[in-house]
Amino acid sequence: MATFLYRTGRFAFRRRHFVALIWVALLALAGVGAANAPAAGSSSFSVPGTESQKAFDLLDERFPGAGADGATARVVFQAPAGEKMTDPANKKAVQRAVGELRRGSEVAAVDNPYTAKAVSEDRTIAYARVAYDVPGMELRDSSREALETAAEHARDSGLTVEIGGDALQTAPETGATEVIGIAVAAVVLVITFGSLVSAGLPLITALIGVGIGVSSITALASTLDLGSTTSILAMMIGLAVGIDYALFIVSRYRAELAEGRRGEEAAGRAVGTAGSAVVFAGLTVIIALVGLSVVDIPMLTKMGVAAAGTVAVAVLIALTLVPALIGFAGKRVRPADAGGLFRRRGGNAQQHAHRAPREERPNMGTRWARFVIRRPVAVLLVGVAALGAVAVPAGSIELGLGDDGTQPVSTTQRRAYDLLSEGFGPGFNGPLVVVTDAKGTDDPRGAVREVAADLKGLDDVAAVTPATFDKAGDTAIITVVPASKPSSAETEDLVGAIRAAGDGITDRTGAEVSVTGTTALNIDTSQKLTDAMLPYLALVVGLAFLLLIVVFRSVLVPLKAALGFLLSVMAALGAVVAVFQWGWLGSLLGVEQTGPIMSMMPIFLVGVVFGLAMDYEVFLVTRIREAHVHGERPGQAIVTGFRHSARVVTAAAIIMIAVFAGFIGSHEAMIKSIGFGLATAVFFDAFVVRMAIVPAVLALLGRRAWWLPAWLGRILPNVDVEGEGLRAPGRDDEGADDTAERTGTAPELEPTRG
Repeated sequence: MATFLYRTGRFAFRRRHFVALIWVALLALAGVGAANAPAAGSSSFSVPGTESQKAFDLLDERFPGAGADGATARVVFQAPAGEKMTDPANKKAVQRAVGELRRGSEVAAVDNPYTAKAVSEDRTIAYARVAYDVPGMELRDSSREALETAAEHARDSGLTVEIGGDALQTAPETGATEVIGIAVAAVVLVITFGSLVSAGLPLITALIGVGIGVSSITALASTLDLGSTTSILAMMIGLAVGIDYALFIVSRYRAELAEGRRGEEAAGRAVGTAGSAVVFAGLTVIIALVGLSVVDIPMLTKMGVAAAGTVAVAVLIALTLVPALIGFAGKRVRPADAGGLFRRRGGNAQQHAHRAPREERPNMGTRWARFVIRRPVAVLLVGVAALGAVAVPAGSIELGLGDDGTQPVSTTQRRAYDLLSEGFGPGFNGPLVVVTDAKGTDDPRGAVREVAADLKGLDDVAAVTPATFDKAGDTAIITVVPASKPSSAETEDLVGAIRAAGDGITDRTGAEVSVTGTTALNIDTSQKLTDAMLPYLALVVGLAFLLLIVVFRSVLVPLKAALGFLLSVMAALGAVVAVFQWGWLGSLLGVEQTGPIMSMMPIFLVGVVFGLAMDYEVFLVTRIREAHVHGERPGQAIVTGFRHSARVVTAAAIIMIAVFAGFIGSHEAMIKSIGFGLATAVFFDAFVVRMAIVPAVLALLGRRAWWLPAWLGRILPNVDVEGEGLRAPGRDDEGADDTAERTGTAPELEPTRG
């Protein structure tokens, strides 16, 4: 592995014009594809295998043309104080608005509140339901403008008018906060490298990688039915790992320069050593993202695969484009000035390569590692206790899918939701659709009457509408309005009670009863994601565990890495619950409305955080193992690893936190919560687990940390992540400077200070 990547790095450095041209061509090709691709519609959301999805599919089959996928809007009217919606002036204003709404080119139907019995009992609130022929994300701007214009005209007559439903749904957009995240990353890179050129390389390559990834997703969005959030999440993850991977390559290149090697050889060694860590770190992220497919929710699978593709592009760019751009930069990328490195005064670096470095002024990483080694038990206990305390709220997590009730109170969707709850009851915003399939029974209508009678007798039922039959007369729809709000435990219990009653009806009549609708689909989705968590963890952690055994040739180090990840992700989930469900510090983060955590959030957070956690594990521990393999004692190997890696890992973590935190400013609830969760998880994992708990555990284990059964060692492939193969006899001669190659003299080195 190291030898192959070494040659790849040298080739990219030497043939930099060719390599750069290929990547620019790929970026241009992806950009052209995105520009010419048809506009992507809304991604269809389905949850295969659930009762609600089966019922939804049955509706499509038995009620064709019902527009189940079409957008809907509820235009809610409230009379002025002291007036009624049935007053002649108010009634005239509503009917005029209904007439305006019906003139839309994409409108399928508009219900008149006064004929559809859509006026509240106290006659102060009414609503008009607008059905469209196309999904919400495909509505033309003119249709949305017509909807808002009709509402505005009704407001002019003195009515309070708000609009709910998915007709106003638009694709989430990135904002200025993402740019701030990139700016913070640039500042951190400049501080880390002390050079604008060195700092610019990771940013440029990461942006090129994200450009290729996001453009490719945009080009394929319509063909592959990709959702609007897919490209945003791919950009979030691709940008973070792209900067980090390039950062590690450039940092190692500067370290190789400081040891006296020339550009091409330094680039080869940087890719051969740090590049090996990049490959395996990238593989863990890809495994975690692609593993989301085991959940069997198509939208989640597509999000994971798209993000994994962007990570793969980031890895390839780090291994090829980064050394190519280093070649273009030439001497503007300066050697690192760190303790333990050598500066050249003349002569051959090879003759003095084994001198022990003089460390008069140890850096922060060295001092921290020595502190942990002196007090490993205390550091371990404090770290575990702190993360455990932050993780406590995770035990109270409530899952659900967002609706208009989770929107900020400043939006018209939320105000419409509140008005409907006030006028028609809290369960009106989450009706349950009960589908009775009586095909093949002796008395279909009799079976449906039994269903309706049983539904009226259940607890927490506010209303049951008359049955609507299909053309064949053997399938019926009954709408049940719960007495409780859609996200409540009472409504979830009602769904279970309806299904239990349906089982009894099936036994008596042979008719099949199923429940669907947005509320039931949310409940089923949350349950399916909860059920999939353990199998997903077993698959992803198991595969990554095997991969890390190959990388570190140890059993205990991968086990420690997996346990540390569990601490990080539980603490991150606890922080998410505290902010987005309990409301702690919500005002500081722009969280206007608390509520259940998005159902897909925990499992997506687990997948991404696991991959990123393994990034830091690989980058940090490979450096420690490299020192151990070269003969250092366990404690000294930890110090050496931290001396060379702590600064870079810290910079990488700050950059990743800044990039993820930039997405907290999104107006999309899922993007906001994922950005916060990932930023928090990276903070916990990098600064508590990897920088404190990991060295403490390694110090306690000593040489046992690298234990590997002899039989396992014989069958495992030797991937040589540490680059031991690059120390073959004669290899350093390739790195000698031009003078030494011409004259055969040895340049004299002396250790630098600090």
